[in-house]
Order: sequence, then structure tokens, then C-alpha cells
Amino acid sequence: MIATKAAKTRQFIIEKTAPIFNRNGYTGTSLSDITEATGLTKGAMYGNFKNKEELALEAFNYIVKYQMDEIRNIIHEVASPLAKLFAITNFHRSYYKRYIGFGGCPLLNVGVDANHTNPALFKQVKYVVDKLQGSIASIIEEGIFKGEIRDDINAMKYGTRIFSLIEGAIFTSVISRDEDCLLDMMNHIDKMIQVELQV
Repeated sequence: MIATKAAKTRQFIIEKTAPIFNRNGYTGTSLSDITEATGLTKGAMYGNFKNKEELALEAFNYIVKYQMDEIRNIIHEVASPLAKLFAITNFHRSYYKRYIGFGGCPLLNVGVDANHTNPALFKQVKYVVDKLQGSIASIIEEGIFKGEIRDDINAMKYGTRIFSLIEGAIFTSVISRDEDCLLDMMNHIDKMIQVELQV
């Protein structure tokens, strides 16, 4: 299916503004920031989106999908559940260098920014967080089923724990402008997998 000119323009706006919303936040991104990044007029913005809130939501969805597609492709390359968990930590070892230009993790940036200012955007962040925690838990459950992970493990608890450790380390590395915290935490999670989860 060939995209229409309107659909191409809409996608162009989303791609150009996603890093800006991620760096500046919803409230910190002005209409002039958007028009400057896209080279389009205010009329073009409102011709493609109802308001800034709709554009911010679409920009968030775009940047999250971009990052999640990368990690999903990596995970699908390995069959073993344990190998998938290690693939997740390995992916995040290069996260800082790859995504610092985008302003860091959109879940952290947008979640904090939208918590009290944009209920629709915050709801979408929570949905993605729940989905990611659930995805890690599903890998652990698969590992239990295949006999790679201990059967007394609470999959959801560890899914939440691993996700939280990763997000916390990303936050610290971005704030300190130093990837060492993220690298160290991935080593810590690997050890936790080996000691606490692996049969």
C-alpha cells in the first residue's frame, strides 16, 4: 500500500519531533521548536494533528517502537530463554552510546514529564512499562517450562526487578553522562541470572 502525501507528511513530523519531545519533554517542547525542526508552518502541524498532545503521543509511540523493534529482533535470534535474558543485558551495554543523542530513555523522560501534565501520555507510558515487564516475565516463565530456570522463581517479580534495574541504571548513566553505571548494572543482572535464576 502506497502512503499518501498526507501520511508521509504526518510521519515526517513524527520522526523529526520525537527526539525533541524526548529531550525537552511535553511541556518543554514549544510549537516553535516543532516548526523549526520540521521546516513546516503551524498550520501544517494542526492540519495533521489535533493538538500538541496528539503529536507528543505519536512521537512517543514512534521512538519506543524504534527501540523495542531493535531489542525484539535481537531476542528472536536466540531460542534459549536464558540466552534471551543475556541478550537483553547485552543490548543495554551499548544503549547509552546509541540513544544518548535521542535524549536517553523515552519511558523515563516522558513518564516523569507526563505524570502530572498529560494523563493520556502517562497512560501510554504505563502501558509500555507493564508490557516490557511482562515480556521479561514471559521469558522467565518459558525458561521454567524448559527447565533452564528454577521452578520456584516468581517470574513477574523478577521481570519487574530486571526491568527496574535496567531503567535505574540508564537514568544514572544519563544524569552522570557516564555509561559505567549501566555497564556495571548489566554485569550485576547477568550474575543475578546465573546465581538466582539458572538451574
